[in-house]
Amino acid sequence: MKIKAAIFDMDGTLIDSLFLWDVFWREAGIRFLNNPDFRPSEEDDKAVRTIPLRDAMYLIHDHYGLAKDGEELFAYVNGIITDFYANQVQLKPGARQWLEHCKAQGIRMCIASATAPELIRLAMNHCDIAQYFETVLSCATIGKGKECPDIYLAAQKHFGLTADEICVFEDSLVAIETAIGIGMHTVAIYDRFNFGQERMAQIAGAYIAKGETLEKLI
Repeated sequence: MKIKAAIFDMDGTLIDSLFLWDVFWREAGIRFLNNPDFRPSEEDDKAVRTIPLRDAMYLIHDHYGLAKDGEELFAYVNGIITDFYANQVQLKPGARQWLEHCKAQGIRMCIASATAPELIRLAMNHCDIAQYFETVLSCATIGKGKECPDIYLAAQKHFGLTADEICVFEDSLVAIETAIGIGMHTVAIYDRFNFGQERMAQIAGAYIAKGETLEKLI
């Protein structure tokens, strides 16, 4: 696979962060429902991982009644996530080595994440990876989740390349399907907290399985 540019998701792809959702469901359940076992439906759990955080919290409030409104729930979870990204988050094994390889090969790179831009930059700075990326794109500013191709098309426009010159690195089945749908190459990455692993392994151009890292591609 010869590519000129790479679009990287962040959570679950470059950084180990998706476990934070399990922590949040428990803490929010205790705070707002007095129920430490609270968990949304599988459908809603999937949805919140690929849409802007504020939209996700409004959805959870509307469906389950957590907090007085979506804005209060957003403020609560945003505080938890901000501290985590600024002070605790870690790169997934092999991520830095792969970014270094791409840089050495002259492959241009950007971030395309459902996470808010300010949180993306906190994580990038904490993990010391900002220098690898030309730009940061967020569903929160674009206004659509990764079930729509808008964020990838914005990255393509930034690079000024054709779709088949670009590879998308993602841990989300929805995102992989979207990228394939617009003709981009794909690398799917296993994360223990995400859904659709078997399907991603079938349809992606390459698959980083459990126990493997992006160094597999070098």
